[in-house]
Amino acid sequence: MVSIGTYRKLALLFPEVVELPHFDRASFRVRNKIFSTVLERDHLVMVKLSVNDQWVFCAIDTEMIYPVPGGWGKGGATYINLKKINQNLLKDALTRAYCEVAPKKLSIAFERK
Repeated sequence: MVSIGTYRKLALLFPEVVELPHFDRASFRVRNKIFSTVLERDHLVMVKLSVNDQWVFCAIDTEMIYPVPGGWGKGGATYINLKKINQNLLKDALTRAYCEVAPKKLSIAFERK
């Protein structure tokens, strides 16, 4: 289990990330592009992954990580249940989401080698 506070700290570790409201949730953005949101009341995090990364993460456990229902999910939007995930796996998913939307210059330190 990962707390909302720990999620926030992890999401804010990346360069130029800011937290801003987005409808009924908080969003985490780099240069105004959302890479993650959190719905606190449900302990759910959304990360914007590539379709390939989504497939890999969802293969781990579909009760912990699963596509957002509908069209957004088909494009890589993925839910993470904070009650079921560990901190290392969450950090990996956030890193992939950040690298998916951040300019190359910012994400290069986090890219997989």
